Amino acid sequence: MDDLMAAEPEIGAAIRSFERLNPLTGDVASSAHAARAADAQAAADAAAAAFPAWSALGPNARRALLNKAAAALEARADDFVAAMMGEIGATEGWARFNLMLAAGMVREAAALTTQIGGEVIPSDKPGCLALALREPAGVVLGIAPWNAPIILGVRAIAVPLACGNTVILKASELCPRTHSIIVEAFQVAGFPAGVVNLVTNAPEDAAEVVGALIDHKAVKRINFTGSTHVGRIIARRAAEHLKPVLLELGGKAPLIILEDADLDEAVKAAAFGAFMNQGQICMSTERIIVVDAVADAFAEKFAAKASAMPCGDPREGKTPLGAVVDRKTVDHVNELIDDALGKGAVALAGGKSDSVLMCATVIDRVTDAMNLYRDESFGPVVAMIRAKDEEDAIRLANDSEYGLSAAVFTRDTARGLKVARQIRSGICHVNGPTVHDEAQMPFGGVGASGYGRFGGKAGIDSFTELRWITIETEAGHYPI
Repeated sequence: MDDLMAAEPEIGAAIRSFERLNPLTGDVASSAHAARAADAQAAADAAAAAFPAWSALGPNARRALLNKAAAALEARADDFVAAMMGEIGATEGWARFNLMLAAGMVREAAALTTQIGGEVIPSDKPGCLALALREPAGVVLGIAPWNAPIILGVRAIAVPLACGNTVILKASELCPRTHSIIVEAFQVAGFPAGVVNLVTNAPEDAAEVVGALIDHKAVKRINFTGSTHVGRIIARRAAEHLKPVLLELGGKAPLIILEDADLDEAVKAAAFGAFMNQGQICMSTERIIVVDAVADAFAEKFAAKASAMPCGDPREGKTPLGAVVDRKTVDHVNELIDDALGKGAVALAGGKSDSVLMCATVIDRVTDAMNLYRDESFGPVVAMIRAKDEEDAIRLANDSEYGLSAAVFTRDTARGLKVARQIRSGICHVNGPTVHDEAQMPFGGVGASGYGRFGGKAGIDSFTELRWITIETEAGHYPI
């Protein structure tokens, strides 16, 4: 691990570590190196030293290594499952889905290595050949969260590597072991020393470590997935150095159900979107906006579906819902439920919890007077909001500072497209759930959900420099 994990302390230095506790049992789930600013700077130095050779490597050589990394990730499936169960209370199904999509992301990145092209631009100057070229930016810092740790850890580094950048993965304090397995897999695949670097840190050192990484002169691009609050802090810090940042932040995804919708399909999509991974996904359905004409019928069907989705110990693998990540989430969701019910909302399924095992909860008749209407829950609770008609449903969907994912259900696909075009979000699905991710798609949001795009060719734009280069082929003629 020493070649890749450049944040490790020097021999003879005092080794600081921190522990991550299992949210369900309280036992130690993992122990990791507690990096400080000097360690972070060493990781950036290592990435900078490796950049010239890596950026000069041919695209097919980079492709081969990325494909080997995808296979190496898949070979660690059982380790990933154990780490995710222990560190964040994930179900086995969620862990294996994470790994499947993450491996696909690495293979998609591998396919992009020969797609990083340019163009010849017509010039008005006689004999001037004008080129637009994309070149690696330098060292890319990827800061990944805990909720979909393999997917988002891999996403932070795969396309940057394909583009010829060297990378630093700043692991989440809540899943350092899960993120370290990613880096171990890249090492096994044969990536040269310093190309992929890992930094783990204790929660209390996060600001110091991230600040040191952003400030390092070799770091040229930053991508962050996480809360809007922290995203703003990172954007401000990066702006001091005029460094571009790709931010994928919070969400309050609306799912609109129009009067002509297939309610059975809408119920399935809403349940998946609201309760997959206990609602701890940035795209999670947090607002179900139903027109009055079908609201009662949908509510009855959806309440029955949610009530049939039990939660339980993820280690036993017998329930669709596992544990939420910590007690803080429990308290936050309970407060949202109390506030809504105290202001006239109605619980159709589930309710408050006294442990990290939280049941699927549906709160109907939510209004804009309630915190659940606008605050991201990031837990297994969803608000049902009743709309007068299509126009009112669109208004409600847009009544949020967030704009990541959205969905609309209608049997009229032309109508669905028309509604989708009116919703302010980076992503919108017609007759599909708000939770949908594919490696080749442009992924990102607007407003408080951030800016920039991961995925496919959109990622190339995020992690390269576009340069204009000219070649004069004729003798010059100048006015002076």
